[in-house]
Amino acid sequence: MNKSLFLSLLMSLLTTFNANSQQKVSLRFLCTSDVHGNYLPYDFIAGQPWEGGLSRVATFVQQQRETLGDDAVLLFDNGDILQGQPTSYYYNYMDTVSTHFCAAALNYLRYDVGTIGNHDIETGHPVYDRWTRQCNFPILAANAIDTRTEKPYWKPYTILERKGLRIAVIGMITPAIPQWLAEVLWSGLRFDDMVETAKHWIKVVKETEKPDLIIGLFHSGVGNPDQTGLLNEQATLQVAKNVPGFDLIFCGHDHREFHGDITNVEGRKVCVANTGPNGMNVAIGDIVYNKRKKVCEKVEVSLADIRNITPHTEFVNHFVSQFRTVNRFTHEKIGHFDTGIDTKPAYFGPSAFVDFIHTLQLELSGADVSFAAPLSFDAAIPAGDIHVSEMFRLYRFENMLYVMKLSGKEIKDYLEFSYDGWVNTMKSADDNMLLMKENPKQYTEAWQRLVTPSYNFDSAAGLLYTVDLRKAKGQRVSIKSFADGRPFELDAIYRVALNSYRGNGGGNLLTKGAGIAPDRLKDRIVWSTEKDLRFYMIEAISQHGNVAPKALNQWKFIPEDWVEKRKPIETEILFGNN
Repeated sequence: MNKSLFLSLLMSLLTTFNANSQQKVSLRFLCTSDVHGNYLPYDFIAGQPWEGGLSRVATFVQQQRETLGDDAVLLFDNGDILQGQPTSYYYNYMDTVSTHFCAAALNYLRYDVGTIGNHDIETGHPVYDRWTRQCNFPILAANAIDTRTEKPYWKPYTILERKGLRIAVIGMITPAIPQWLAEVLWSGLRFDDMVETAKHWIKVVKETEKPDLIIGLFHSGVGNPDQTGLLNEQATLQVAKNVPGFDLIFCGHDHREFHGDITNVEGRKVCVANTGPNGMNVAIGDIVYNKRKKVCEKVEVSLADIRNITPHTEFVNHFVSQFRTVNRFTHEKIGHFDTGIDTKPAYFGPSAFVDFIHTLQLELSGADVSFAAPLSFDAAIPAGDIHVSEMFRLYRFENMLYVMKLSGKEIKDYLEFSYDGWVNTMKSADDNMLLMKENPKQYTEAWQRLVTPSYNFDSAAGLLYTVDLRKAKGQRVSIKSFADGRPFELDAIYRVALNSYRGNGGGNLLTKGAGIAPDRLKDRIVWSTEKDLRFYMIEAISQHGNVAPKALNQWKFIPEDWVEKRKPIETEILFGNN
């Protein structure tokens, strides 16, 4: 072959190769979710270093940007970031003037987009509205509708441009908010079904924006792709399967680590990733897009465990003032406990831990009966001085306290439903007492060993009653009287103190248990605190000063000898290797 002809062909091939190479764009999408106030590498509740959090995310993101280039990396957050640690609580309710620590941290890391989560909504309009304004990136929630305008309260989607590509990000939130939260927290909002919302906005985005990629950012759990019906809490796979058009979906809310794909109704695979909680992982979505063919040639998802990554020094130093402020707040002494309390006894009968909550709820409300559960699966408060930090172990969430009117029969049915999810029907002391999953030790997270989450293990105070482990479902609870000796009547109406999560239908104890229609629950509320229950607990302990928590012993499981035999066995099964 002629040398000049050979060189000409070679140059032509190289030109074609370079042209094709330039048509392929590689992007890496990074997503955090359910960070729950873990901004720094320190647990202010336990008073010790923390293995997750945004400071480690900062190191990981910097590594990705340095390796791939800033324009190749996009950073998302998927909600539930304003609740869980004193870091968020302090800037939610104590310092409402400064830029919120969370907004400052996310802005520092240069997040591109975020969604709102149910625990963010739980903070109330003044908090999340302020936080939204302070974030230097769009917050999305296409199915959170402003009832005055019938338009999304937050942006339904945003368009990002990278490497010549138009990327549409559609955000949504679990629509189950009204089942858990007081209406005052989400006043003026409505939460629509995710599948129907996705169908609408996919069409709008395709027709008006002509994007190259469409990404879903859903604060909703993985769920079941074959579930039916509207307003499903965990609907991510349901959307992925039934709403074609998404190239990649990030989800959260259920704290379930997940990465994989599902085939949608058009036969196309859609990749889905869920990070899990507390900033211990970052979800990764890798996309290779062919600009000439206008198709994704590769979409892959994975999770990066960042617990062993060194916290970002500059990030930590930048927020040292916030660290010191929150540290002072959490170390503030509010009282003294003469005895220590922990949640483990609460699974087998009355406990000082839960009964302390009962006592405060009855004192605050003046109600006849209190309902409460061990909201922290495995928590302990030692004897000694009590500080603000211990209150986050005692009471995990920012629930308000309600007083609701319930009949005696509804109270009994409520308790039956609670214990039906709590214990087995036993034939002998050799049978399991607690309802646990098959081969419970296979679950590394001990709380997953229970069939029903412990935060739905409601007991009552103000009543004397027994729970017979030998009886069938719905027949276990026998109420003798009120604790003060008054007769308990099934057809009488009583005032019941319980938290707002439960009062709005959370856990189904009032709906499936007591048989109250969900749309009638708010009619039963006769009183509510203005602030979260933890605030009033701190206030009450401060007033009492010296406190000696003890079990009220107003109820018990029977036969008692069966309980005593099972207690050490099942304590080891439930909490061993935790």
